[in-house]
Amino acid sequence: MIYSLPFSKISKKNVAIAGGKGASLGEMTQAKIPVPPGFVVLADAFERFIEETDIDVEIDKWLHKVNPKDISSVDRASHELRDEIRLAKFPEDLGGEFLADFDKLGAPFVAVRSSATAEDSSVASWAGELESYLFVTRSKLLGMIKTCWSSLFTPRAIFYRFEKKMHKQKVSVAVVVQKMVSSEISGITFTAHPVTKDRDQMVLEAGWGQGESIVSGRITPDTYIFDKRTGAILDINVSSQKDMIVKKGASGSKLVAVPKVKRDKQKLTGKQIMEIASLCLSIEKHYKFPQDIEWAFEKGKFYIVQSRPITTL
Repeated sequence: MIYSLPFSKISKKNVAIAGGKGASLGEMTQAKIPVPPGFVVLADAFERFIEETDIDVEIDKWLHKVNPKDISSVDRASHELRDEIRLAKFPEDLGGEFLADFDKLGAPFVAVRSSATAEDSSVASWAGELESYLFVTRSKLLGMIKTCWSSLFTPRAIFYRFEKKMHKQKVSVAVVVQKMVSSEISGITFTAHPVTKDRDQMVLEAGWGQGESIVSGRITPDTYIFDKRTGAILDINVSSQKDMIVKKGASGSKLVAVPKVKRDKQKLTGKQIMEIASLCLSIEKHYKFPQDIEWAFEKGKFYIVQSRPITTL
């Protein structure tokens, strides 16, 4: 049985085992798009873990007790299930395999992200329902994989299951482990205008530090509008940014103040806007559908860390 695969051996056909995020990163790696290297802990690893530890029985029991109209029943189920997963022993052979995969990346830090196998499909987008951890070291890897597994049972994720009538279905989770990019600037690109639905316009958002600040809505990023037909930048809206997420000491991330000289400064130059727009355009062409793309900029180079279809079109 295979429990993990490098991005280079995964494609968009593998959503069932690698989840939406994992399948997308594999697909882009194969298409030679600049994606930081990584591997996916496949959904089978989670399945084996919950069976071996009898947590699958607990999952059925607690989800059965949930009344989505009663928030305390959702919270109780979440608390019990996350604790069960946290305290359960990690299967030894699996742990050894994932640590060996980590060593092959040759990176001191990785980002660890949940990738639900029901995610990024047009039926239900789990984006934002599951968790991500930045600057994870080798010694913290297995604990973070378990935390990602348990993020299938946050109150939000449980509520989401009931809302989408998926509580009777088997929902599994894969985990993406990716070499950490220490972003100087990061952002999101919508290859079609998310508000006006204009498919000839691309909207780029950019902020200092790690992209989590933008994804979570902590900061108001710069916004640039790019015309896909003419290659012209139509609008530049610069936002002031007071704080940013950066690496914290030996591992993890922290919030720090943006240096005064950068606070009101435009994040990307015109040339950089053109460069990332052209890269995002190539991703849209590959998928043949407008994309919502997360990117990072480190040491003069753009990296793509996520791409998913824009579900609201």
